[in-house]
Amino acid sequence: MSNFKLSRALVIAAVASLAAPLVQAQATSFDKLRTIGNTDSGPAWPSKPVAIVVPFPPGGGTDAFARPLFAAMTRNVGRQFVIDNKGGAGGTLGAGIAARAAPDGYTFFMGAVHHAIAPSMYPRLDYNIESDFVPVGLISSVPQVIVVNPQKVAAKTLPELLDTLRKNPGKLNYASAGNGTSHHLAGELFKLQTKTFVTHIPYRGAGPALQDLIAGQVDLMFDGLGSSAAHIRGGRIRAIAVAAGKPAPGFPEVPLAKAGGAPTYEVATWYGLWAPKGTPREIVTAMQSEMKRALNSDDLKTMWTGLGTETPNLWGDDFGKFVSSEVKRWAAVVKASGAKLD
Repeated sequence: MSNFKLSRALVIAAVASLAAPLVQAQATSFDKLRTIGNTDSGPAWPSKPVAIVVPFPPGGGTDAFARPLFAAMTRNVGRQFVIDNKGGAGGTLGAGIAARAAPDGYTFFMGAVHHAIAPSMYPRLDYNIESDFVPVGLISSVPQVIVVNPQKVAAKTLPELLDTLRKNPGKLNYASAGNGTSHHLAGELFKLQTKTFVTHIPYRGAGPALQDLIAGQVDLMFDGLGSSAAHIRGGRIRAIAVAAGKPAPGFPEVPLAKAGGAPTYEVATWYGLWAPKGTPREIVTAMQSEMKRALNSDDLKTMWTGLGTETPNLWGDDFGKFVSSEVKRWAAVVKASGAKLD
């Protein structure tokens, strides 16, 4: 054999050895889907990129969990899971777009607690989170954290912040990811329970809101810990208290709100995945399998801890029942707080 032919043979063998594990992984993960589609050889799903509609701009909590999760799934599956940011109207614009997408397994929707709040805040939605989607699973649930701009707000503890707010009613403001989001309702619930007043400033997503908080355009924010985590560690914003019953993973040093003057203040921001109604059950099951594989990896478990959350275990109908219970819970909060669209 000539040197040229030998080299060519070695290259082909090397490429085949690198590709084999990927092909084997795909065939294993999606073996049950061989009957779906028009091919009898290899997995029929996914055969092209899968769009994940994220209904907020980049930089917020939804984005902070979506990108690492679906990057890991892209590596595992060997097909692209592409984040498609569709921000606007407190996350309801993207939800409507996803609800109308073809139920062919190539569009999924990553929503949040905001979508359990929206039915009570928006009089006319062009989708129903409970009936127009198939619940896939919970991705994360992180406590809300009260954060301030350290250059604008001198308070370092919750009692100090409450003292400042009571002495200056209406003079401080808080940013939210938009009307009807958990940031908005967390702020209204805080005001109700602590008998304080802070002016609400809605944004088109947590990312833009956080940027203005860091820049000093607003004073404070009731944010999901996932999107604030890196900025807290970097000293760009100061964490005053966590609205949870126990210390947040990765942030044991941040005091609990209930210990600092807000004894009943507990709010969590959760993120989940849905498929448009009519998506084949086999595809939903395959998506759940790949999500579990990614979420249970050491890399994502470590990352989730760094973002202040634990790895969840709530899937399918159980996740759907949880969402329905959240819709009812937040309807009561909206009524009690008198929250309105600004």
